[in-house]
Amino acid sequence: MNQRRRVRGGHVWLGLLLLGSLVNGESCLDCHDDAELTLERAGQDIFIGVSEGDFSGTPHEGFECGDCHAGLDEEELPHADPIPDANVGCVDCHDELGESHSFHPLFWQISEETVIERGLRCSDCHSGHRIMYMDSLEFPFSKERQTQKCGICHEIQSMEFLHSAHAGLVRDADLNSPTCLGCHKYEHVVPMAECDPAEHKIHVSEVCIACHVEDPEIAGQTLYGTPFFVSFAESVHGKALYSGNPDAPTCIDCHGSHGVARSSDLNARVNQRHVVGQCSKCHEEAAKAYLDSIHAKVFEKGYDDAPVCTDCHGEHNIMAHTDPKAPVAAANLSEQVCGECHGSLEIANRFFELEPDRLSTFEESFHGLAARGGAEEIVNCASCHGYHDVLAETNPMSPVHPDRLAETCGQCHEGANQRFAMGKVHVTADSKSHEPVLYWISRIYIWAILVIVGGMFLHNLLDFFHKVRLKATAHMRDHLEGKEIPHRLYVRMTLNERLQHGTLVISFVILVITGFMLKFPDAWWVEGLRNLNSNIFEFRSLLHRIAGVAMCVAGTWHIAYLFFTPSGRKLLKDLLPEKKDLTDMKGVFLYNIGLSKQKPLFKRFCYIEKAEYWALVWGSIVMTLTGFLLWFENFTIGQLTLLGFDISLVIHYYEAILASLAIIVWHFYFVIFNPDVYPMNLSWLTGKMSEEEMLTEHPLELERLKREEKE
Repeated sequence: MNQRRRVRGGHVWLGLLLLGSLVNGESCLDCHDDAELTLERAGQDIFIGVSEGDFSGTPHEGFECGDCHAGLDEEELPHADPIPDANVGCVDCHDELGESHSFHPLFWQISEETVIERGLRCSDCHSGHRIMYMDSLEFPFSKERQTQKCGICHEIQSMEFLHSAHAGLVRDADLNSPTCLGCHKYEHVVPMAECDPAEHKIHVSEVCIACHVEDPEIAGQTLYGTPFFVSFAESVHGKALYSGNPDAPTCIDCHGSHGVARSSDLNARVNQRHVVGQCSKCHEEAAKAYLDSIHAKVFEKGYDDAPVCTDCHGEHNIMAHTDPKAPVAAANLSEQVCGECHGSLEIANRFFELEPDRLSTFEESFHGLAARGGAEEIVNCASCHGYHDVLAETNPMSPVHPDRLAETCGQCHEGANQRFAMGKVHVTADSKSHEPVLYWISRIYIWAILVIVGGMFLHNLLDFFHKVRLKATAHMRDHLEGKEIPHRLYVRMTLNERLQHGTLVISFVILVITGFMLKFPDAWWVEGLRNLNSNIFEFRSLLHRIAGVAMCVAGTWHIAYLFFTPSGRKLLKDLLPEKKDLTDMKGVFLYNIGLSKQKPLFKRFCYIEKAEYWALVWGSIVMTLTGFLLWFENFTIGQLTLLGFDISLVIHYYEAILASLAIIVWHFYFVIFNPDVYPMNLSWLTGKMSEEEMLTEHPLELERLKREEKE
């Protein structure tokens, strides 16, 4: 039986046979070429055996033992007791160890003394004698071996890495796969005492950026590509970090350092199941509020569609809510955050209590239109429902619970009472199921617009074609043949009437433009106006009200003119409807379709002008009443409830459409595009019409004027 050979206290029992010989490879191997040779030190057996084959194929193959084991007296055998610990001087040849091994904190200030002091030897990593080339398959720090080798000392980190996404790439033999040294080759990966904490975090993020941003092959492998990672620098976290805030998070604060895993991995820190807990490390209050919300309750039931922090705030590109580009900015929140779920038919089908029109009904409301138009004071979903602590409407603590709705509305609407809570908030006139009264008002108006404006268009189309046909056949002036028409002008509109008309025209045009700017804030022409000035929407609101007041002033002025002046009373009398208007309407229709040879003769005002005038009176009354109800919304809702306000809004909108189309189709035709007056009837500027125009358009009025002159 072979006895195990042991050296005690540094004395080699066979060393007596070698006394006086040189310390060289051959003489050393005479003792150390033993697979079971050990040395007892500090109560432990240390293997000190070595064979000649250990050096074969290594960088040290031609070296003698004494080249490395310096300091041993070659005349003193057995060796001195005790043998010096640092008698292997790797730094004598490898003086660049501090730089090449900067990834290891114990090598930052390497020297023989510090190695002894810190208890680290090169052989701990590279072995004592069989030190292989870096490109050798036996090299202990090849990609395939690094985790195992480093794990001898760093066991916990090694186990974390083996379960990471990075380790999976190593197993797949991906050439771009990261390893221990792939990250730790940078000296600032491990914080130094003299390194500023924020600077250290920046260095760590730069390690991640080196692959995930600067290496196109790696960056291109991610779903969102390089911009997904670059956006971190522009995020609220990145800006805080680069401004020197040591508490700002960097990559490893969210993803971990060694156990980095894809978000789809259930164990990943950034998996949807763990995001809230991860964010709560810094945002404790927000996370606490979220955990009491309806979103958290639904998520806990296993519905992955329920939002967590990153669904609303983003991931790498998280921006402050004060940043206009942030999804959670006041102007963007409803559409870019809440609307992603509450405007989705697919999600609504999965959650029966949700309705997919929450976004569309909000966007069509006054608050939504103002937000889309760029108003400075913006009301969005969170203004009523809350931010992180969104609760179900049935929860008594919810801001939109019926018992608390008046209080919630009162934050903006001073003096809000319980009538504010009467009526539905998310309503549309397009749905009978929301508020039937709004639906039927809108349907009646739509049909009225189609019938009235359609009838106007058909009437004018027939008139236009008939007059064009007369001109084309040179018979337009047949009724004037043989008559000399003197060049004479007759007063059609007094100065007072022209000033009233001018005020009405200017205020009406401004009201139409500024009103439809609110209703259609995304229209191309509105975008063009908004690009001129960022405050145009606030100016729009002011201008709309000024124009509304101006129209009311013009109306009051006109009423006073009608009742308190002789010319006004005569004007009112001539504008009153009479039976002849119906017969004239029938006669014009028959004349235009060719069933009558004679066109009806008109007085001062025909049915065309009377219809337009009384429609204007009706429209002005309706628009004034509903306009003031919308202007003073606190009073309106407080007295008429929210439904009353919505009714006023629907009527105001559709009446505006009817009035605008009537002006364009009816009035503009007869004063501009009518072949008899084109390019324009100038009486609204000059106040006069020629005798020829009077004879063509108002022959009975011309006859009356001449008769009065003779009298």
